Amino acid sequence: MATKFELIENIMLPPGFRAAGISAGIKKGGKKDLAIIASDRAAAVAACFTTNQVRSATVVLDAARVKSGKGRAIVVNSGNANACTGAQGMKDAKRMAAITAKNIGVPEAEVFVASTGPIGVSMPMDLLEKGIPEAAAKLSANGGGDAADSIMTTDTRPKRLTAKFTIDGKSVTLSAMAKGAGMIHPNMATMLCFVCTDAAVEPRALQAALKNSVIQSFNRISVDGDQSTNDTVLVLANGAAENKVLKPGHKQWSVFTAVLDAVLLTLAKKIARDGEGAKKLITVCVKNARSCKEADAAARAVANSMLVKTCWHGDYPNWGRIMDAIGYSPAKIDETKVDIFYDDTIAVRRGISAGTPVDKLSAIQSKEEFAITIDLHLGRANAEVFTCDISEDYVKINVDYVRDMTGRGPT
Repeated sequence: MATKFELIENIMLPPGFRAAGISAGIKKGGKKDLAIIASDRAAAVAACFTTNQVRSATVVLDAARVKSGKGRAIVVNSGNANACTGAQGMKDAKRMAAITAKNIGVPEAEVFVASTGPIGVSMPMDLLEKGIPEAAAKLSANGGGDAADSIMTTDTRPKRLTAKFTIDGKSVTLSAMAKGAGMIHPNMATMLCFVCTDAAVEPRALQAALKNSVIQSFNRISVDGDQSTNDTVLVLANGAAENKVLKPGHKQWSVFTAVLDAVLLTLAKKIARDGEGAKKLITVCVKNARSCKEADAAARAVANSMLVKTCWHGDYPNWGRIMDAIGYSPAKIDETKVDIFYDDTIAVRRGISAGTPVDKLSAIQSKEEFAITIDLHLGRANAEVFTCDISEDYVKINVDYVRDMTGRGPT
């Protein structure tokens, strides 16, 4: 039986959660740049982080704290990554948590910290010393929208979602906000995502569910092939719905995981769609590879190819670049067996042109969303990756990134 739930394109914080977003002065122009999300009661916590060997102080701190399985609040700043800032960066991350804990009355060890923005810039702690108490004073059950706005950097739009569903006859809410537009590459991306739910979930089960969801969502998007120092996905589950504690074996465990999967996948696609300078969202699907690993490798080669992505930005369907990308991928291919489809229209049959009129393929590629399906005809394994086109605007955005974000050059 299909899981029934409603997805709402907005943030409706679950009972027991409050949030706020303010301008602390980190970003220029008075843009919101500081958020707090807090639970009024003890919550289970789970997290996934970047696999980059260079990690923000916030990632190092949170990775240690999440082992307790307990969390009460998240404090987030945009406009500064607090990465490659040495020992002082860790002191600053801990100080952000301590100020938050003091102002909302929770244990410091249960406060998580996230940062996003330019790398290698010292944290403006004078601004945060004033801003965090201000944000704490503004915490509200209706503050999710302001918090979602505050975590953005080069995003052109906020990414937020709420799901409503039922567990044990109890009404349950799961809401999430995310940011991400550039330095996006599987495992994970330059992205932050914060999920709140009033479901009661066993911490180890929550961690397992989140890890599986991230593999299917945030680990399957690519904008530019770069990988960040700060990627963080955090989930707080406070149990205010008073359902029986969810974990494998609960008759509705699959309902909770299906909702989590759907929310994170939808947000992941929003990130890919909002790629810096991007105009199109493209799903790359590889079918009938010898193994899942090879299907995944071929899909990622196409999704990450700058030649392919610049081609997609135009309207001429140069499928030869797709053939080239799968050819240099680690996947085994036999070019005489490869079929390529633009949506449902075949462009390549058995490795050569299928004779489809160029205008027909161009019309598909000119859409804001389309799919490229590559059938290798070598096995039964499939994989999908979500990506976007690349335009000259991507270069312009990133050339002046630090100055555009803060009004200052690197220090």
